[in-house]
Amino acid sequence: MTINLPISSTLLSELLIGFFAAVIAIQVFYYLFFFLRLAIYKKPKKTVHVEHPISVVICARDEAHNLANTLPGVLVQDYSTTHEVVLVNDNSEDETKYLLDEFKKSFKNLNPVQLTQEAKMIAGKKFPLSMGIKSAKNETLLLTDADCLPASEHWMRLMQDGYDEGKEIVLGYGAYKKKPGLLNKLIRFETFQTALQYFSYALAGLPYMGVGRNLSYKRELFIKNKGFSSINQIPSGDDDLFINQVANRHNTAIVVDHDAHTLSEPKTNFKDWMTQKYRHYTTSKFYKKKHVLFLGLYAMSQFLVYPALIVALVFTKAYLIIIGLWAFRAILQGLILRGAMKKLNELDLWPWFILLDIWSIFYYLFTLPSVWKRPQKNWN
Repeated sequence: MTINLPISSTLLSELLIGFFAAVIAIQVFYYLFFFLRLAIYKKPKKTVHVEHPISVVICARDEAHNLANTLPGVLVQDYSTTHEVVLVNDNSEDETKYLLDEFKKSFKNLNPVQLTQEAKMIAGKKFPLSMGIKSAKNETLLLTDADCLPASEHWMRLMQDGYDEGKEIVLGYGAYKKKPGLLNKLIRFETFQTALQYFSYALAGLPYMGVGRNLSYKRELFIKNKGFSSINQIPSGDDDLFINQVANRHNTAIVVDHDAHTLSEPKTNFKDWMTQKYRHYTTSKFYKKKHVLFLGLYAMSQFLVYPALIVALVFTKAYLIIIGLWAFRAILQGLILRGAMKKLNELDLWPWFILLDIWSIFYYLFTLPSVWKRPQKNWN
């Protein structure tokens, strides 16, 4: 005969304290081992700065309204060496073709590529981007989107200056414009959190993604990898999944200069933003297993911090220990986030970091369906 004895209140208290301490320990590990690297990052000093010929590649579908505002900022970059802007017009039905014809009259370095047929069996942005890269005349490629505006006329120079001996990939920051309102803060904080991870992981020798809004790599690397052939069956992933496959600790650099950022218009309603995030997360599950493990463990521990804190406070009497652990994590988090936010020109978010950290619980819940949701076939 088996007798089930209830867990004593003392043992339950110890288990809850231990669980909360473990969650905090995991978070502290990520902040000290990964995120601190970006917070204290200093740009490597170079004795010689060489401007290499560069091809900016942009894909657009029905984005004449965006190109009218953003393309001039790309075309008037302060770059003395040979450069071109390859604009792939992917079956647009708006005024994009006529807009490009007008720009071409004033800017001889604009190279429009007109696509009039859809690629069979290749969903998403990969085919137009491949055509743009194929049409590019230079070895160094710089990618951005039609709705992205360079933060300065030095964007092109600063991004290519990230290259050094052995480097084939340069990761940049694609920021969203600062606007009034809570949604803008939520969008920019999530964008910052993503960048905090991929920059920090790259600095730790574990690069795993880049963003197509601001990304550079060598044409030879693209050709050597046979383009997107190994991921053509996945609608998205032309930026993050491609980088996940080809990046390593030796060939990847980062550029975080404020003048090297790109700026995009943020979504104006919650539903559109969630649709955009689903598209990203449906791709992230195809990352290398070690990256999925590291990213998943961090997300899980971040999600559990406040639920574990509340449960521990309610069911134990070790208030000083519990609050002390949370306070230690909050102070460490605040210091490191402040440094990282300063690096990425998002310092105005810092006073809100605890509230935004709590919001992350709900963010994970909202984006959870992306785990089983199928990727969208449209890239625009």
